[in-house]
Amino acid sequence: MSDATAIIATYDTHPQAETAIKELDQSGFAMKQLSIVGKGYHSEEHPVGFYTLGDRMKTWGSVGVFWGALWGLLFGAAFFWVPGIGLLGAAGPFVSILAGAAEGAVVIGGASVLGAALVNLGVPKHSIIKYERSLGADKYLLIAHGSTEDVEQARQIIERTEAVETAIYKA
Repeated sequence: MSDATAIIATYDTHPQAETAIKELDQSGFAMKQLSIVGKGYHSEEHPVGFYTLGDRMKTWGSVGVFWGALWGLLFGAAFFWVPGIGLLGAAGPFVSILAGAAEGAVVIGGASVLGAALVNLGVPKHSIIKYERSLGADKYLLIAHGSTEDVEQARQIIERTEAVETAIYKA
């Protein structure tokens, strides 16, 4: 889609991000166009792991309930190890972008796999660094993908949530 864009909203906590996803869902925004990215766990929690069974994801650890609930709403889920950040959980269309960057060893100018995936959304390098720092500080990124109209609809809903900041990018 030539007018493909994305809005990225940063949230301090997973309850804030989850509330935003629920508000988008209740407003009729297509869940297949939403992604969430955040730490999979804190190092002191020592999760055992995760597995998939059909379209359901099972996790262990204190944020397992959060990720499990999101995997029920969003499509596609994965964990990635990102140097400097640690174990990163992701759900939604951004998973395929991350996987493509990882499988293709697409690394742009020394950027991480996460950075290479964000470049695909049109995110400039200075913003990639900001998002990597946010994720390293246990924040969550909510990404709404779609046409200009879709992203505008998402922006109007996200503005009513507790997002720390939002930005729109054009691929």
